[in-house]
Amino acid sequence: MDRTALPGGVELIFADGRAVAEVRLVRPEVRNAQTMATWTSLTQAAEIIAGRTEVAVVVLSGAGDDFSAGLDLRMMRGTGVAGEGDLGALLHRDDAEVERVIAGFQRAFTCWRQLLTIVVAVITGHAIGAGFQLALAADLRVLRDDAVLVMAEASLGLVPDLGGTRRLVELVGYARALEICATAAPVDADRAERLGLANIVLASDDFETGLEGYLDTLLAIDPLVTRSVKPLLASATTAGLDEQLATERRTQLPLLRRISGSTG
Repeated sequence: MDRTALPGGVELIFADGRAVAEVRLVRPEVRNAQTMATWTSLTQAAEIIAGRTEVAVVVLSGAGDDFSAGLDLRMMRGTGVAGEGDLGALLHRDDAEVERVIAGFQRAFTCWRQLLTIVVAVITGHAIGAGFQLALAADLRVLRDDAVLVMAEASLGLVPDLGGTRRLVELVGYARALEICATAAPVDADRAERLGLANIVLASDDFETGLEGYLDTLLAIDPLVTRSVKPLLASATTAGLDEQLATERRTQLPLLRRISGSTG
């Protein structure tokens, strides 16, 4: 097993003999709260995975009891996190510079949809704020039956700004997204599944077995097919009909040629 520790409590793991990479938040002592270094490392992990064509599935997970409690609030309280400073210091810069820095933070969340591999967020315990947004950044979400999702930014006087607003509206629609963001109310696993936030909810007492079975189902498909269908489906939400049909044709043709053995 190839295991790399990155700054900010991020671990990148490549499984031996299996086309799976795991990106794991490993700050269980603070419920996997995220810092600026965490976001830099998440982006770095995605870049490393992008160069590993043997990887078919990426798992985003958290060590300990929770997926992620969101932003490490010490970043906002003047104390900061050792070696990282705090967000208050950032706000002394001009607006353009602050927005540039935030754009870099957002990259840690948008990069997962841009990978050609399928990205699965495995959510146990709480996914709060930035934790919820990281779960939304994945293609698929597997929830343990004790999982709770909370878009807590409103309770801090803030709005979600890490790519979560668009993805949330895509999944649950405007009205439900507004309710979730404006109330900061917890969404339990059962409701998450009903709303379409969870692809599957697994019982705690059989979680590991159920998760492995779910991943095996994804791994059973030819990786070239999944690498082709992911961007195809992503474009379907924004492309016009004629453009999408053309994209389908361009995507299908090399697959057809591969099956038939014809090079054209």
